[in-house]
Amino acid sequence: MYHRSGNVAQQAAGAATGVLDLAPADTEAVFFQRCTWCGTAMYHRVLCPVCRGSDLRTERSEGTGTVRHSTVVHRNTPAARNVSLIEMAEGFVLRGRVMGPLIGIHSGDRVRLSTAKDPVRGEPVFQLVDEPYRAWT
Repeated sequence: MYHRSGNVAQQAAGAATGVLDLAPADTEAVFFQRCTWCGTAMYHRVLCPVCRGSDLRTERSEGTGTVRHSTVVHRNTPAARNVSLIEMAEGFVLRGRVMGPLIGIHSGDRVRLSTAKDPVRGEPVFQLVDEPYRAWT
């Protein structure tokens, strides 16, 4: 649909159409979508993966989660970096980086959001909530 005013076009593409509505004041937050039909939480989707509904509303995440999987990548960087799948408290999974010792990040570690956008990669950056004391367990 063509609109002459940019403001009108922005209102037409709201959260109900599956487009993420990002508040400019919350640049340090992770936003996700929740299906209004089945309640499934997802990260950056156009359709719900469960019911294929397109009626998605944008919500703000609390920023806490658990590491589901972590790996060390040596490709395309001068130094090794961490790439992790984080399961957020709201129920969706996203890819991000966890700050800390590369060998000290394991599945099941609790993390919290540090920065919503890494300036180099553009992915969320997390930090460990608990110090890794793996030698004692």
